[in-house]
Amino acid sequence: MSDEKITIDDFIKVDLRVGKIVHAEEVEDSRKMLKLQVDIGEEERTIYAGVKKSYSPEELMNKLVVVIVNLLPREMKFGTSNGMMLATQNDGDIIVLQPEKDVMPGAKIT
Repeated sequence: MSDEKITIDDFIKVDLRVGKIVHAEEVEDSRKMLKLQVDIGEEERTIYAGVKKSYSPEELMNKLVVVIVNLLPREMKFGTSNGMMLATQNDGDIIVLQPEKDVMPGAKIT
């Protein structure tokens, strides 16, 4: 755990939204990455996520996920990632964080 503390003003800057994965595919020449198309309400975003060892593209289709939508785009060797999907690890397995109940894509997480 990090000892570095942030203020509430720092936290408020992070725009967390519910996203729905509408398309997922493997990234050629990558052992870790999947390319995701995520509906975040007002638009769809391409997000590259290093979850391939724990999820197939088919397993992620239509899942609701938590997305940071206000990160600067990140150039990667296979394309530009326009957000970040939240996940954690348990005994080496990657676990994508999901809302407990069905929510509309784009819903703001507060």
